[in-house]
Amino acid sequence: MSIAGQQSLRLQVLGPLRLWRGGAEVDAGPRQQAYLLALLLARAGRPTSTTELIDLIWGDDAPASALNVIHKYVGSLRRVLEPQLPVRGTGAFVHRRTNAYLFTAGPGTLDLVAFRELVARAKAAAGHAALDLYAEALGLWRGPAGGGIATAAAAPVFAALDDEFHDACAAAAGVAAALGQPERVLPAVQLAASMAPFHEPVQASLVRVLGAAGRQAEALAVFCAVRDRLADELGVDPGPALVDAHRQVLTSSSFPSAGPAPVPVAAPASSAAAPTAAPAGLVGRTAELAVLRWTVERALAGRTAIAFVEGEPGAGKTRLLEETAAFAARHGALVVWGSGLQGDGVPSMWPWEQALGPVVDGLPAPAREKWLAGELGGLLEQRGEAAGTRSVPDGNAQFRLFEQVVAVIGQASAQRPTLLVFDDLHWADAASLQLLGHLATRLPDRTAIVGALRDRAPLPSSDLSRVLAAAGRSPDHRRFRLGPLGLADVAELIRHETGTDPEDGVARSIYARTAGNPFFVRELSRLLDGDSPPGAGVPSTVRDVVRRHVAGLDRDTSELLDVAALIGRDVDLRLLSRAAGVEPADCFERLEPLHALGLLETSPDDPSAVRFAHDLVRESISETTTQQRALRLHLRVADALDHIHAGDEAVAERLAFHLWAAGPLADPGRTAEALARAGRRAASKPAYLAADRQLRQSAQPARAAGVMDLELSAVVRRHSGYDSSTFDLLDRAEYLARTLGRDAEAA
Repeated sequence: MSIAGQQSLRLQVLGPLRLWRGGAEVDAGPRQQAYLLALLLARAGRPTSTTELIDLIWGDDAPASALNVIHKYVGSLRRVLEPQLPVRGTGAFVHRRTNAYLFTAGPGTLDLVAFRELVARAKAAAGHAALDLYAEALGLWRGPAGGGIATAAAAPVFAALDDEFHDACAAAAGVAAALGQPERVLPAVQLAASMAPFHEPVQASLVRVLGAAGRQAEALAVFCAVRDRLADELGVDPGPALVDAHRQVLTSSSFPSAGPAPVPVAAPASSAAAPTAAPAGLVGRTAELAVLRWTVERALAGRTAIAFVEGEPGAGKTRLLEETAAFAARHGALVVWGSGLQGDGVPSMWPWEQALGPVVDGLPAPAREKWLAGELGGLLEQRGEAAGTRSVPDGNAQFRLFEQVVAVIGQASAQRPTLLVFDDLHWADAASLQLLGHLATRLPDRTAIVGALRDRAPLPSSDLSRVLAAAGRSPDHRRFRLGPLGLADVAELIRHETGTDPEDGVARSIYARTAGNPFFVRELSRLLDGDSPPGAGVPSTVRDVVRRHVAGLDRDTSELLDVAALIGRDVDLRLLSRAAGVEPADCFERLEPLHALGLLETSPDDPSAVRFAHDLVRESISETTTQQRALRLHLRVADALDHIHAGDEAVAERLAFHLWAAGPLADPGRTAEALARAGRRAASKPAYLAADRQLRQSAQPARAAGVMDLELSAVVRRHSGYDSSTFDLLDRAEYLARTLGRDAEAA
């Protein structure tokens, strides 16, 4: 690959994993493929064995095909990084070293390499030269390395990178304070402090830098917050570094020697560096809330900042925006909202009509009248029916409107810090997004923007992607994905909703069914009572959401979805294709809208399979299938299983389930035989309760079909090992044996 080609590629791992090629952002691929890339970037310049990669990605749950999956992902990543690479080409970045893989890239390609080179040069320099290098190095960080995607096994890999950032921040803080330029490293130190609330050298650096910047009250607030946190959660006192930093602030010549300490207007450092406990009901989002609060604090401090949070429906994005808005309002900021709405009848520029109205209304009367007399007035004063047909002018008129929006927000933020909150950006019209992109590049001081969007259902439009890319070029930009909750957070959310500690089995069941989606967790929690097991039923609210998603699907896709829902959460595409009577290529095409809606996702372990995003989604769909249709579909799935896996004992229990569910449509003898095979397989595991259930079930269709041999086998097996003996059971066995002329067994 040419040097120019390599330079067109840019990768970020010092924060959320992102990559750009030729200036355009590129998707790294499926979740585990992106995770593999993040691991290779974190280990840049060092080979990592495939065995270790498997452990880091899957831990104890590694599939048998893990090695093949690693090789497949590496091949895909090479083509993502270098699209012109020939098939089986190795490329310039990902190299194989016997049984290991190695990522190599220069400072112009990978931010981690650039960071390390700059820090090394800073350590060798002195004075302003060292500070310049440190400031450039720290500016490369956008949050925790890898964006917080690490599994428990891989957490130390990314934590080691974070430690490099923390060490560089502490060193840079000392240099900046000594040179009287603390503001140059303050944002980076605040970020480091928000990432490491118990890292005393980093917290001490923040106290020291704030004090050197003349913000003693904020420095003392940080110290008090850290001291209280150490005492409450660890039961320890501040260490020497924090005590020394505190002493320096108290003895600073610029700090008042008498009277009460000044109270900061917005205590920005303390909330970013020392995130308080999450508000009630906001579980597992402390770090994310700290990032959004940091955005507000930039505006409160006279700067600018932009932050976007993305995630699947129900992840809690709006809840985060609400808490951020409340935080800004408590500190005296003007907070205005705009939200995108779904539907063809929504007026163009609707989010801005919502947001700009309060901005203009808050201005003095002469200024308000001036703005309403121009293009801005045309946007704000057209209401009702006229708004539905409103269009934004093109060319110079549109530019004048956009510039007026910049100016009016600048006038408002000159009076008080201003926070613009935009929710549901995935529904915003093209003109609204164009204005947002324009404002993002010309954001007035004392102004911040926070926005939320879905990363699926629907996928971000090209207009929205351009806005995100434009905002991403700002050094004061943060963007992160709001992922699922972990098991511990799910248990905490259940506790909040029910007022009681859930049993471990209940928490695990809800976690498995919801995949950690907070909305689904909350709705399932509300079903819990003394008589309802955690796996019972689908909340009506969840059913309504799923039905709304699938309402617009064409008939062919809906029918395919019905079959998939009966197969199970993990769906083998070969089985689905056979059961639905659809060619594999057509099957892939029909499933595409389901991926875009967030209902299905690619299986991380098998390229020939897909899986439902949540079990509740699958259950909601299967519940809408009529009983008569479900009987037919179960039989088709059973036939497909028999065709693809003929004689394979590994699918005996699945085959038995679908034949039993097909009821009267399945041949009773076939069902009985399948249930008996399933019972024998379950007993061999040994899963005696399942074996007993299946053998008991097998006796019913065998009896209905008059297959006495098979019924006797099921009855005797149950009596001999899997069920407590009863007189009825023994009487039935004796009758069957004598009828068949098997007197020895009858005796």
